[in-house]
Amino acid sequence: MTSFQRILAGCLLLAFFTAAGPNANALPAFARKYGLRCSACHESWPMLNYFGQKFKDNGYQLMNDRDSPIWQNNGYWPVTFRITPNWHRESSDKTATDQSPTGEQQVTANGFDVSGLDILTGGTLEKNISFLLVPSSDETGAFHFESVNARLDNLFGSSWVNIKMGKFEVDNIVSEKRILTISENGGGFEIYHFIPVNDSNIYGQIGDNQFGVEWLGHSVNDRTRVSAALLSSNDGNVDLPNNAYSGFFAASQAFDAGKLGTQRVGFYAMVGQAPTSFLTSGGIPIEGGGLGNKSFSRVGFNGIFYVGKLDFQVVTQHGSDNAAFSTVSAGETARNSVWNGGFVETHYVYSPQLVFIQRSEWVRMSQQADPTVASNLGDVDAYTFGYRYNPFMNARAGFAFHNEYSWVRARGLAPDGTDLTTSSVMLGFDFDF
Repeated sequence: MTSFQRILAGCLLLAFFTAAGPNANALPAFARKYGLRCSACHESWPMLNYFGQKFKDNGYQLMNDRDSPIWQNNGYWPVTFRITPNWHRESSDKTATDQSPTGEQQVTANGFDVSGLDILTGGTLEKNISFLLVPSSDETGAFHFESVNARLDNLFGSSWVNIKMGKFEVDNIVSEKRILTISENGGGFEIYHFIPVNDSNIYGQIGDNQFGVEWLGHSVNDRTRVSAALLSSNDGNVDLPNNAYSGFFAASQAFDAGKLGTQRVGFYAMVGQAPTSFLTSGGIPIEGGGLGNKSFSRVGFNGIFYVGKLDFQVVTQHGSDNAAFSTVSAGETARNSVWNGGFVETHYVYSPQLVFIQRSEWVRMSQQADPTVASNLGDVDAYTFGYRYNPFMNARAGFAFHNEYSWVRARGLAPDGTDLTTSSVMLGFDFDF
């Protein structure tokens, strides 16, 4: 593995860690609007329960007269702020430093900090016309639009015809935007963002919100759900950075399992093309100057299962990128990058106020683009443990004491070519209002 390859791998890893912070999608404003507790829609906010998923699929409506803004109290303002003051510890066992005789050493830092800020507003503009807007900042206060979309609901009087346009989370029953873990290493799903070493395709990250148009259809009881979206292949970036498109397709079915309650299984696929190079001016890529569009795919199965106080989110995924996205050693012919991965996240709901969390995740390369590199280069093992305690749950605000530990190992990505291990410990007050 060359020095350039290690630097590239490190940059990709850093990009994932900095992008994987929490993104809120819990609005106490909805609870205030309908006079419900937050627990009506959330297993533990921001994660939705079955009723909450149905409410979202209906366009943030209960399908009664209170859905239309004209019937709302004039003092009602559907805006929520979320931020998390915290103490955290971040550690990397092998970091390149000038001061170490070997050129690398363990680096550990800890202290008090704050997460980014999410400002969420959403609901109905009129009955069956809904919207979601989320201006979001990083911890420095630099803002971007995390979500901005409008939706036409129940067209022709049918729950099977709902159209959404804008920037949105792709329709997937195991949602990263409603993830319960929020630490530096644990605040995202590795498989949703995985990019092989020496691979330049950033456009297949299904954990990122995307620009496009989506059709969603569901049965009246929300047991059966199907969707199809046409997306710009730009990973949610603005100003037409290229001229390629991808599609995202999903379907899921819920079923009764007797005393175990309602279970759900699903399927998703992201397939499309993205540029492999760009026109430049002075070395800077030109907007709309994407060239050499090549194919990529992400295909997965998922499920949400309940056993008493335990529930399990299960995801498996197969990924593939065209060889043209890859850089290989001189004299070698690039191959398609192919990998498999998945995770199991377990929640033990001791009570509506206290949830224990554990996630085990793995990503394994099936075929490297460069036939000369180790077959396990870039493989990931990740484990997260934590809990959320909500001392109160009401229609005005949410508050959780959050404690989490996360550990990630990436094969061969240390500066010396050995495994790179990073970990996070976090204690925070996660609140929204």
